[in-house]
Amino acid sequence: MSHSQQDEQQRLEEYLKTKAKEEQENKQQQEAESLSKYEACVLRESARVKELIVEARKEAEEKSEDK
Repeated sequence: MSHSQQDEQQRLEEYLKTKAKEEQENKQQQEAESLSKYEACVLRESARVKELIVEARKEAEEKSEDK
């Protein structure tokens, strides 16, 4: 291999390493975003469940007071 071919090979290898690293970082970021969306959904549903529990307790108290 000539000197220019070796340089070109090294540049290509460096480029491929850089691209692989970028892809890994992008994948990790997407996973983190997905987790954040999941967590937000869980928090919303948890808040809704708590609201339903409060409503049910109020109704139960009203029924017990009516008796």
